[in-house]
Amino acid sequence: MTRARRILATAGVLALAALPLLAGKFYVDLIAKIMIMAVFAMSLDLLVGVTGLVSLGHAAFFGLASYVLVLAAPDQYTAVSLWTSLPLAVGACALAALAIGALALRTRGVYFIMVTLAFSQMVYFVFHDTKVAGGSDGTYIYVKPSAAVGAWSPFDLDNSTHFYYAMLVLLVVIFAFLRMLLDSRFGHALRGIRSNEQRMRALGFNTYGYKLAAFTLAGAIAGLAGYFAAVQFGFVNPEMLSWHQSANVLLMVILGGMGNLFGAVVGAFAFVLLQDLFSSLTKHWLLLMGGFVILAVMLLPGGLTRAGETWRFWRIGGRHS
Repeated sequence: MTRARRILATAGVLALAALPLLAGKFYVDLIAKIMIMAVFAMSLDLLVGVTGLVSLGHAAFFGLASYVLVLAAPDQYTAVSLWTSLPLAVGACALAALAIGALALRTRGVYFIMVTLAFSQMVYFVFHDTKVAGGSDGTYIYVKPSAAVGAWSPFDLDNSTHFYYAMLVLLVVIFAFLRMLLDSRFGHALRGIRSNEQRMRALGFNTYGYKLAAFTLAGAIAGLAGYFAAVQFGFVNPEMLSWHQSANVLLMVILGGMGNLFGAVVGAFAFVLLQDLFSSLTKHWLLLMGGFVILAVMLLPGGLTRAGETWRFWRIGGRHS
């Protein structure tokens, strides 16, 4: 990150930390939702922006974690432990990503996109066409997971303010973790694979292994976001696994700017806030959202986070391919 981005990121975190003191419950819940989607977007950016793997099935892991949460509880009215259900959900998503990635990564380009979409639809129809967790109607989560450790409970996920700050910590931790990962040898190898995979293989790198590790990690982080999305909404249905959800998160990554994580966060905030704004103006809000995305791609091909660079090119008469 540049110095300017570090300053903006620090200011953003401080502003988010202060928001519950100034805003009402609606905005606290809305920003908490956005932070969950930002974690989801960062997981996809690890694939699309860093490794160069465009996936249209990433929502499979997002939705799978939410269903694991439901299935981990003895019944709808019993609180499951956060400390057991969360690792179980993330672990299930990591295993699913490992299995899917092992097959999907045998392909490349448009074939990889189609294979990931096919696997996602398979997972979708497992829950849509069977009676597992309510079938096509989904199911409710009446009791939030308990964060209690013995008799002590550090926070209450049923409290919107507690949940908000938990999501803020999650966002910061995942961002810092991925930032350190991308600055490591592993991250540089992923960027090299995106630039020229054949050359990386010639240099002795096991590119398949690196891509599989990135795919598995991205699936686990997407599952982390999906788990807390289910906790916040209190409802799980197959639409959380659908390709529409994958397309939305891909739009967030493109809108913010690919390959720097910061863009994934900005894209998530922009996408969800605009979605909320346009839907409050008209029932045909998808037309407004589509028009905005088209204009953003045409005028800001590098995404919102590279608007300054684009402006400098336009100012000096440069052309973008």
